[in-house]
Amino acid sequence: MDTANEADRLQTLLYGAYDSDAVREMERPLLDDGVPLMRMAASAAAHVTMELLDDEDLAVEDARVTLLVGAGDNGGDGLYAGAELAQEGAQVTAIAVGRSLHEEAFAAFVHAGGRVLVLDPAADIPGCTTGFSAGEAGERLQAAVEYAQGSHVILDAMTGIGVTGALRGVAGTIAASLGLVGELPDRPALPNNEPSADLPLVVAIDTPSGVGVDDGSLPGPYIPADVTVTFGAMKPCAMVPPASYACGRLTLVDFGFDFDDSIPAAEMTDGDFVTDSIRLPQLADGKYSRGVVGLVTGSARYPGAAVLSARAAARTNSGMVRYMGPQHAQDMVLSALPEAVIGKGRVQSWVVGSGVPAGDDETGDEDMQRETIAALLKHYTLERSDADGSSMELNERVHAIPPIVVDAGALDLLPEHVPAQVVITPHVGELARLLNRIEHTEIDVDGVYAEPLAYARRAHELTGATVLLKGAVTIVVGEDGDGEERVILSGRAPAWLATAGAGDVLAGMLGAMLAQQDDMLADDPALVPEVAAAAAYLHGLAAAAESQSDQRGWHRPRIYGQSHHHHFGTIGHPIVASDIIDGIRSTEDNGSGHPALVPALMRDAVAGWPLPFGRRPILRT
Repeated sequence: MDTANEADRLQTLLYGAYDSDAVREMERPLLDDGVPLMRMAASAAAHVTMELLDDEDLAVEDARVTLLVGAGDNGGDGLYAGAELAQEGAQVTAIAVGRSLHEEAFAAFVHAGGRVLVLDPAADIPGCTTGFSAGEAGERLQAAVEYAQGSHVILDAMTGIGVTGALRGVAGTIAASLGLVGELPDRPALPNNEPSADLPLVVAIDTPSGVGVDDGSLPGPYIPADVTVTFGAMKPCAMVPPASYACGRLTLVDFGFDFDDSIPAAEMTDGDFVTDSIRLPQLADGKYSRGVVGLVTGSARYPGAAVLSARAAARTNSGMVRYMGPQHAQDMVLSALPEAVIGKGRVQSWVVGSGVPAGDDETGDEDMQRETIAALLKHYTLERSDADGSSMELNERVHAIPPIVVDAGALDLLPEHVPAQVVITPHVGELARLLNRIEHTEIDVDGVYAEPLAYARRAHELTGATVLLKGAVTIVVGEDGDGEERVILSGRAPAWLATAGAGDVLAGMLGAMLAQQDDMLADDPALVPEVAAAAAYLHGLAAAAESQSDQRGWHRPRIYGQSHHHHFGTIGHPIVASDIIDGIRSTEDNGSGHPALVPALMRDAVAGWPLPFGRRPILRT
């Protein structure tokens, strides 16, 4: 066995998400070779369901199970799974939402003693009553919903990965009756995505019905799952919010896909990924070579943001912090961080806008910080190509200047077109306002919540900037080495991180990490989204350390068939933004000699921090 290749494949399996077309391409050679993928998927779904029942102290022979099945292969997976559960003694009823069922799976299900309720009067399903009146169809639909609501478990196999857009017809009505429409699951952020124990428990087959499989959206009615059993590879909906919040606990059935020729639609950060973005000090280093961060943050109205961003930058392994701002903010920064240097000078990255009022703020037009930021951002303006090539020379100079983090009140000062070393860090409201300013549209916050990836992509497309959209799962959209779009996600943050000032801390951390890598970024701007995602991960890790929480915005999947120990994590406690800065600093003397960030990261990756399913990530050499 090639251990290195196997380790890389495991990383890809756990942390890469592939769109529907890529999944079909990867499964085709296996199907051509006669590999029984449907049976494998069904068996895994049945066993996960039995494990879930056991966790709730419910005997499978006492369980009432409802299958929601469509006409396609996903419905076939559900029927085969139902057949296995019926053979184990469960009372299993399949509710057919379409006009047909997978023939072989249906036969196996009936043979095992399963029962079928047909909802579409135009259905053609052997042995089932059809052709009933519209009135009877309505009665059947109501009876099906009530039956499902009274079940112990619902197996959701209505739709597969080929369905796009909102569910319609019978499937849409079922999803609206049993699930949600246009809103996120109302669940506490339990560690390890523990099911709530409210019956019926929902097991999604491959993906929850109604979610945007490839974009992570919630386009219409959908059924939130307690557990999702997904097959072959992770789909974007299992990682990208808000659909990822509807997936519950993830179990991945490894079909043995060959990932070599497939490019993931999205990648999730992990400890190994982040370690590569931390520059360790070298013996020949001085303060300037370790990274100098320039801050134009805070204001007369919001001076605290200057303190938070400065302290965070200083703690994140930087050599020096330069600060520019009003006198009161200067005094506060020096009081909290006497090592800070006030005024202009050489920097290797900039952080601007945190705690600076936006243009529509009542004090925005009068704020001196905005004038400074506007003058600085003009240097990052890319010119459109022209006939004489003069713009090319100017743009080359723009690409050579230090990276800059544009946060909060500086977002409305962003030039029309900028290079990829400009990183913008909006939350959903700020992203909506930015897009409305650029495109003269009427995008509202709810719209961005529903489709955050689509809008983050749009912002990157329009501006050229690397976009870091903050959230429980942070979305980073930038460019790869070939100038193609790259999506990287970070889901390390606990829910406690949603607190005032946390964004100021992130901006300072990101600025410091960009400053450390300035020489590498100049040679390879494609590293910018990697550093941005790494900063978001470490930001969340520091918050988790201080809140003593095992919550995460995203939990990696369990690989079906691998032994695991169920871990019941702690919810933790509230924190404030200053606590996050304290969490950057390690209090553990492990003798590693690593800078402050690294021991905390290594605790998370390999030692003390409990990881899902009792496994530790394989560290890259």
